Amino acid sequence: MVNRVDVIVVGGGASGLMTAGLCAQQGLSTLLMERNERLGKKLLITGKGRCNVTNNCEMERLIESVPSGGRFLFSAFSRFSPQDVMAFFEELGVPLKTERGARVFPQSDKAGDIVSALERFVKQGGCCVETGRVHNLVWEDGTLGGVQTEDGRTWSCRAVVVCTGGKSYPRTGSTGDGYALAKQAGHTVTALSPSLVPLVTKDDWCAGAQGLSLKNVALAVTDTVQKKQVYSDFGEMLFTHYGMSGPMVLSASAHMRPMSAGRYEVAVDLKPALSMEQLDARVQRDFLKYQNRDLNNSLGDLLPRSIIPVIIEKSCVPGHRKINQITREERRSLCCTIKHLTATVQGFRPIEEAIVTSGGVSLKEVSPKTMESKLVKGLYFAGEVLDLDAYTGGFNLQIAFSTAYAAAQAIREVLLP
Repeated sequence: MVNRVDVIVVGGGASGLMTAGLCAQQGLSTLLMERNERLGKKLLITGKGRCNVTNNCEMERLIESVPSGGRFLFSAFSRFSPQDVMAFFEELGVPLKTERGARVFPQSDKAGDIVSALERFVKQGGCCVETGRVHNLVWEDGTLGGVQTEDGRTWSCRAVVVCTGGKSYPRTGSTGDGYALAKQAGHTVTALSPSLVPLVTKDDWCAGAQGLSLKNVALAVTDTVQKKQVYSDFGEMLFTHYGMSGPMVLSASAHMRPMSAGRYEVAVDLKPALSMEQLDARVQRDFLKYQNRDLNNSLGDLLPRSIIPVIIEKSCVPGHRKINQITREERRSLCCTIKHLTATVQGFRPIEEAIVTSGGVSLKEVSPKTMESKLVKGLYFAGEVLDLDAYTGGFNLQIAFSTAYAAAQAIREVLLP
């Protein structure tokens, strides 16, 4: 059976829902194909289930927050800005709030509210939603004519928009289907790698601190090849059996390019609010209080218990030594370690554990104004399937919404002149 529509959108995530809703709203007969039974499955887990929907910032910061391809997005960001995204969801009945770092969330702190709003938007426009995995593009006399699902169903159309996401979080359906479709059309897919992903470290001490979650600490990353700091931040992190994770670490990973074993060093300041002199004075007070104890049992007022053995070992001060026997130099070594606890990065965790995928459909082969393929007329791309990824803070969802808007507007101009 062959069904005919104006537009087929492949993928029911952030960019797919936005594209389909906009096309349908503009009067185009639209089919949204999603392989999962549920739409917006990945959206539901973004921002720890809260959905950091955008970042309430200006153009300059938007561009700077996309490490590669930021300039490509200038037109799309200009036409559908963070403020436009915020107005869009509030008009759909989702009150929003702006938090630290200009991160925007639904007031309810529920990602489900964002997904429900997009579902309503799609249905109100009259978009048809089908469950199925698009396996092939269909060609008619050498031109793009539609899509075919892996179970053999075929639809014909005048425009196809690939919004399938990347390869991160495959349990949500992001398994790289869009890359295969792009290659069928002759597109180049750049090397794929994880971004916003936990770090594997060479150091055993991270595993020793497994499960320890830290707040209000500072983190800095140094590229030892170029001998320069590439990232610094203040916030939360977590030690794991393989290394490090948590919000700051995920953000840091986007700055570690190219990745190679041993290239990057991470330094954690456990007491960023204290200068070296202030920390030394604090340690001296604790040492006076516990002067008859061993060092192993005297730092509990200052540090989490699971990190104390690490600090002692890396400072090279014997843990069994009595406090009243520790020299000034040894005390300073302890303070230096607390302020500069280092680990060497071995690499990233697998792409399946990443928040987003770095790499994708080459930007050189896509129009930045319309998101249309430069190789195949009527083929468009939006969202993470493109070779675009940004830092944490709502920027990746902004990319999804802005590229979707650009594609939908371009399709309207072509099909409804």
